[in-house]
Amino acid sequence: MPRLALSDDFVADLISLQRPVQKEVNDTIQMFRSLTVPQLHASKGIHLEKLERARDPRIRTIRVTKFYRGVLLAPDDGSELFTLLRVAPHDEAINWACKRAYSVNGATGGLEVRNVEALEQMESYFETKAVRTPARLFAHHSDTVLRDLGIDEQVMRLARVCVTADDLTVMAPPMMPADQYEVLEYLAADYSPQDVWEQLIAPRGQTVRTADDRPAVTLSEAILNTPNSIVEVTGPGELERILTEDFVRWRVFLHPAQRRHAYHPGFNGPAQVTGGPGTGKTVVALHRVRHLLRTGREGDRVLLTTFTNAMAGALRDSLALLLGDADAQLLDRVDVTTVDSLAARVVRETRGSSPKPLSSAAEKSAWTRAAAREDLPWSERFLSQEFRNVVLAQGLRTPEEYLRCVRRGRGTQVGRVQRARLWRVMERFTEDLASRDSATYTMVCDQAARLLAEQGPRYRHVVVDEAQDLHPAQWRVLRACVAEQADDLFLVGDPHQRIYDSRVSLRSLGVNVRGRTSRLRLNYRSTEEILRWSASLLDGQPVGRLGEDDEDGGGRDSLRGYRSELHGRDPVARGHGNQDDELRALVEQIRTWVDQDGVKPSEVAVCARFNTLVDAVIARLRREGVPAVAVKDDPGPSVSGVRVATMHAMKGLEFRCVAVVGVTSNVLPFAPQVTPADEDAVQHRSDLLAEHCLLFVACTRARDALAISWSGERSRMLDPVTD
Repeated sequence: MPRLALSDDFVADLISLQRPVQKEVNDTIQMFRSLTVPQLHASKGIHLEKLERARDPRIRTIRVTKFYRGVLLAPDDGSELFTLLRVAPHDEAINWACKRAYSVNGATGGLEVRNVEALEQMESYFETKAVRTPARLFAHHSDTVLRDLGIDEQVMRLARVCVTADDLTVMAPPMMPADQYEVLEYLAADYSPQDVWEQLIAPRGQTVRTADDRPAVTLSEAILNTPNSIVEVTGPGELERILTEDFVRWRVFLHPAQRRHAYHPGFNGPAQVTGGPGTGKTVVALHRVRHLLRTGREGDRVLLTTFTNAMAGALRDSLALLLGDADAQLLDRVDVTTVDSLAARVVRETRGSSPKPLSSAAEKSAWTRAAAREDLPWSERFLSQEFRNVVLAQGLRTPEEYLRCVRRGRGTQVGRVQRARLWRVMERFTEDLASRDSATYTMVCDQAARLLAEQGPRYRHVVVDEAQDLHPAQWRVLRACVAEQADDLFLVGDPHQRIYDSRVSLRSLGVNVRGRTSRLRLNYRSTEEILRWSASLLDGQPVGRLGEDDEDGGGRDSLRGYRSELHGRDPVARGHGNQDDELRALVEQIRTWVDQDGVKPSEVAVCARFNTLVDAVIARLRREGVPAVAVKDDPGPSVSGVRVATMHAMKGLEFRCVAVVGVTSNVLPFAPQVTPADEDAVQHRSDLLAEHCLLFVACTRARDALAISWSGERSRMLDPVTD
């Protein structure tokens, strides 16, 4: 009987499919395993077919449905072990299969894949380019050394025409085999062949160091040597297990194209990875933490930080899952927390207590009290923004510093006399809060940054998730936490998901990532249809680059080239006459996803702008017999029920199906959150952009299906915006 293994690419494809198609795949696999090899070739149901144009003669396809094909690697060693490589729409599957070739890595003995067609084109291009340059990137490493490290003949030819490390980057996985690319990346970073062997190959259980002495490895042996990427189907319930119990491991699955960022041998200073939603930035950050823990000294501590407590909890769980039982002890060397929590801890440890957090309403009252004796033409909101975005952002300590400073990001001109009056108001504000033992989160971060600067670093490495939303005071906390050295800071973020007014100049804060910035452009979460629809919401918006402001000459970031290889149904946007009708339609939509598409309730999310509608949604769903839980209550994975949250609380989460409700003109944009243009035109534009980004974040939480609804007047932010 034939044996069947599943590759990680196949499982990633499978999880993205609708439940009925998944069932067809499961049925096909069971049929495949029930037949003998001669019966496979004769079966009209399986329709095992060899592709005439395939670059690898062992590539086969099988029929799953009328529209979907599976791609297999057939055995050539008599083992009868087939490997399912992909499942995709017919034309997409054929096109992918014809360009790929599989081989056995000479050093690791593992199975690897390459895009032969793309690499041949690159070889021709770089060969011509290299003729004009006498120096080559790997000239000081002999062919023998490269072969001993698993570099085969095609990759060897490409290595020999690389002039710079940038040339190598262009050939990154999935074009070049991931293991071979990683070897070349380490060598390009001036690691010795001995170091490369010990860090990349020896941990795979290999002891024979020279290519000439290694025994030949069969295809089936290579498959068994690649347990992290390929799993054999051992029983009828294996596929269902992958779709249920093993689903959580795909939260930390690292695509080969991302591996070079997470497992880079060493950055000579801070490094940054940007990318749109679903490109795997958080997964890259988690794997970077694992790499730093494994390669660092035993006493080195790592800080992994993000923006909210809920996201910090999710990161902690995912890191534990990634490390597994083998490396569980490494968790003791990691602190996973928010910057605000870290700052409060620093203040509390130093002074015995930390100030009580200040609510928005209490802050407004404090500004009213502070400004009572000054006849100022500005609102409490203007005063709060001036204090937060100028004084705290720049760490100003004296009235003289405030008088001299450049008020970056502020559009209203303020003269010297007015600045002096504003400073008096801000002094009264801080004194008032101090008397009440209270402070804003940003003020606590400002205090903590000063204390850390006096006390010295606490960590060897700092890894930052959701970097786009951090305030300069929070960045000063992180900068003071770690000494300036190699691999000190690793940042991931997306300026298109910036939902707070926190544009900063990282360079001015001592975080210089120039020359160490990379961008991810392939979305692994959402379908292309959801991606394109969501991206249209930000078309023409002036989204600045991550970590840059006008001081850096920062230009616009762009979603051009950002794409997904997954496909599905188009998002649905519908208006309703009243909220009752909208909620009735929401219940019907969720029942369709659960009953007809086979989606679990916990894989469905509903989000709204404010908690009032969140509460109404939960009450309506429960009344209609649909289980529902609030995300703010932190339901564990074992808790059944549709997840319901505010748009802000959806940040960093993902679900198979998402409904965004209440997208009306009076909540998006929400007037109280947008500075009037006549008060500050620059701040007005910044606030409006944050509203657009908030809607973008909400919509891009969806993997397979997205539904948007409103009752009454439709928000104009649903209309695509163009320059």
